[in-house]
Parts: sequence; structure tokens; C-alpha cells
Amino acid sequence: MTDQPLLQATAVHKSFGQIEVLKGIDLTVRQGQVVSLIGASGSGKTTFLRCVNLLEEHDGGEILLDGDPIGYQLRGGKRRRLSETKVSAQRARIGMVFQQFNLFPHLTAGDNVMLGLTKVLGKGKAEAREIAEHWLGRVGLAERRDHYPYQLSGGQQQRVAIARAVAMQPRLLLFDEVTSALDPELVAEVLGVMHSLADSGMTMLLVSHEMLFVRDVSHHVVFLDQGRIAQQGRPAEVFDNPESERLRSFLGRFHGIFGKANGGG
Repeated sequence: MTDQPLLQATAVHKSFGQIEVLKGIDLTVRQGQVVSLIGASGSGKTTFLRCVNLLEEHDGGEILLDGDPIGYQLRGGKRRRLSETKVSAQRARIGMVFQQFNLFPHLTAGDNVMLGLTKVLGKGKAEAREIAEHWLGRVGLAERRDHYPYQLSGGQQQRVAIARAVAMQPRLLLFDEVTSALDPELVAEVLGVMHSLADSGMTMLLVSHEMLFVRDVSHHVVFLDQGRIAQQGRPAEVFDNPESERLRSFLGRFHGIFGKANGGG
């Protein structure tokens, strides 16, 4: 991990109609850092990720990746949308893994991973296949490269989705509740892959309700409440010393696994 900011969000706002979902988010993610967003449903976590990945257009503020404005540029005091060519180039630097696996059902695991390498990065099939095989091996699915999604379990499909995202060599990898659609017995295998990526130095911004995993893997934890950052800091600071009743109440939902947050020992 370095002190160099990879992602810098300043005063980010986002509304859907009359509903303001993000109310001025300031957040820094440094290279090699794992930052986790926690909070109740509707607090703005996923919306923020989608703004970072240009799947949603933020209404105000600025998001920088490696110092470059994402999606927009300020000119003459006004925000102007970047060209689609520049936006596509920025998206290629940010990987995202979703709740749903979003694999192409007519493509094998290997072909799902290869697709972006050939279509977006312009790599030849031989090189793309080598890269795909490498990453499928890293997520423990080397022997499943010729299987179609319907032949894979949910956990295996999600690991293919992770391999697909990482194979593109993104500067930043986003995870949006990637275990929420999985049966409980499949969660651990996906979290294990994510932990391995974190250990390898991958810069990650993730949304998760797997609190023990968040505490273990994160360098920095951010608690969002109604579109604002209510508390942030090192995992021990956030989980052991919640500053607000809102955070204490949120942590209290997790069956007392954080003793001090719930008045325990």
C-alpha cells in the first residue's frame, strides 16, 4: 500500500428525481488499499460504486482516478461530459463484480473471461486464452474452463466473474455485495478469492454485509448513513468504538459478533 491516492471523491452528490441518495461523499482510496463501505440498505453504497464505474452519472462533485476526472471535466466552471471514447477507456481501468454473476450463458467460463480481453483490450486469442487460463487457475477453476454457466454452481459462477474482472488488469476493483445471491455454504469460497486478491495488493472498494470478512480484510471502513459518511477509520475504530447510535444499531444486527458495539465485553 502507498500514500498515493488512486481514487479521490470530493463532494459527490447523486439524486434520483426528488430523492437525494448521495449527499456529499468525500472518500480517498490509496493504491493497494482495501476500503469497505458498510451501512443499511438504501444508504447509498451501491449508488456510489455505480458512480465510480460510470454506470450512474453523479450530479455534483468530482471523482478522480489516478488524478483524472471520471466521466466529466470542469471547463469554465461547468461540468462537461467526456467523450464516449474517453469514458470507455476509463471504464476499462475499473473492474466491477456484481451481486448477479452477469456471465454470458452461451459462452464457456474461459470464453467469458476472454471476451473483454479480445474485444476491449484488443488482445489476440492465444494471449487472451493464456490470461484467462491463468486467472481461472487463480480462482480455483482451471478444470472448469470449458464449462458453461449452467454447469457451474453459484459460487463457481461468481469466481468466474471475479476472474473476468481481474484479467482486465484494472487499476481499481469494485465489489457490490458479491455474496448476497449465494447459498451460505458457497460464500466462503468467494470470500477466499477476494482475500487472496487483497493479499496480492489489489486495490479494492467493496460493499458487503459480511462483517467479519470486512473487519479482517479492510484497511479502512466507511459507514454510510442516509447518503452521508457517518463514521470512517480503521476497522477496529469503527467496529469497537461506534460513535453514533445509528452505527451501534447497525452493528447490533450481526448477532453480537462485535461485543463492544453491542455493550458486550
